[in-house]
Amino acid sequence: MTTTRVLTGITTSGTPHLGNYVGAIRPTVRASRLPQVQSFYFLADYHALIKVGDPARVQRSTLEIAATWLACGLDPEQVTFYRQSDVPEIPELTWFLTCVTGKGVLNRAHAYKASVDKNTAAGEEPDAGVTAGLFMYPVLMGADILLFNAHQVPVGRDQIQHIEMARDMAASFNHLYGEHFTAPQAVVEEHVATLPGLDGRKMSKSYDNTIPLFAPQAQLRKLIMGIVTDSKAPGEPKNTEGSALFQLYQAFASAEETAALAQAYAQGVAWGDAKQRVFERLDQEIAPMREVYERLMQDPARIEDTLKRGAEKARAIATPFMGQLRQAVGLRSLSNGATVAAKHTKTALPSFKQFRGADGKFYFKLVDAQGVLLLESTGFEQPKDAALAIGSLQQLGTAGLVALKAQLLPKADAPTIGAALAALAKR
Repeated sequence: MTTTRVLTGITTSGTPHLGNYVGAIRPTVRASRLPQVQSFYFLADYHALIKVGDPARVQRSTLEIAATWLACGLDPEQVTFYRQSDVPEIPELTWFLTCVTGKGVLNRAHAYKASVDKNTAAGEEPDAGVTAGLFMYPVLMGADILLFNAHQVPVGRDQIQHIEMARDMAASFNHLYGEHFTAPQAVVEEHVATLPGLDGRKMSKSYDNTIPLFAPQAQLRKLIMGIVTDSKAPGEPKNTEGSALFQLYQAFASAEETAALAQAYAQGVAWGDAKQRVFERLDQEIAPMREVYERLMQDPARIEDTLKRGAEKARAIATPFMGQLRQAVGLRSLSNGATVAAKHTKTALPSFKQFRGADGKFYFKLVDAQGVLLLESTGFEQPKDAALAIGSLQQLGTAGLVALKAQLLPKADAPTIGAALAALAKR
């Protein structure tokens, strides 16, 4: 059975809230306990520098988030738990990926486009107030993921684009330098990946509508009682659809409990009673973790030691992998250059390279051991279709040239291509 690598992180820019817990912390802590899962959890303090100019806030948030992970059941002995800034290979890989990522790709990033649209609407220069850090944010996130060749990245729906961009970066690098990176997959837990906040919008520090995960019990109750609802009186049936209160409950309750609240809505439950029910259900899950969290917050040296040991585990993977990538891009010792070249010539084989074209479609090509182009495909709408075509060629060999004739653009004669396919089959 193969091992699945799961990676996630939280930016150290504020106090963890219920949305962080439901959308990232809880599902990935659960996943870390599954067999054949290798989990990576990190505190994204480099990312925090993009939007936080208060050093004390970054430090405090790092402590709070680390304590949160541990209080929620993360076992640092079973997972790799580290602070992003303790792994210098991450910014180095960021630069490697920067050199293979098109500016046009970054132009389409949601955060950057939102800033440009806001400036345009205000009559300002499109890039007013936009830092290079904000613009390059997706590349740093790509490095976080690809450095450990994560297979799955639990995210909210608004972050799916960043995983797709990381896949593009992996494909671009692999196309130029050989197969080094795994294409990550976004994993979204349905219904709860994006939790509504106090005002009904997505729970976010940006909207100032969050509920702190480990708020004292009295504060938690007060915040839930303040959630915006409609004006329907007790006895009037209420809609579960679009109800932030109901969605919040659903994220913590079982299917049976959720069905019971839905029935209460239909029967006209008073909003105050519904909010009390939501508070009690949330506090039932949170209270035991809150007690552990408060103890941890009183012992920051213990957390610092845990993060340092986690960084050592992370670097045991990252350092040799970056050495491999440095070799791949040509950052090599001059004293053994001839040896490297000789080895490369001796072991090189024909290979398929899959990539995404400027038109957004997916292509592949077949090159011989010296990099000479033998075959190129027409565009496919989905990467899996290109992969299936490659698989057919590898399986069928020369016969595949006929079967896929309409989708192939030969750059060499059939015997030469056939010989390359035969060499691949023997690998």
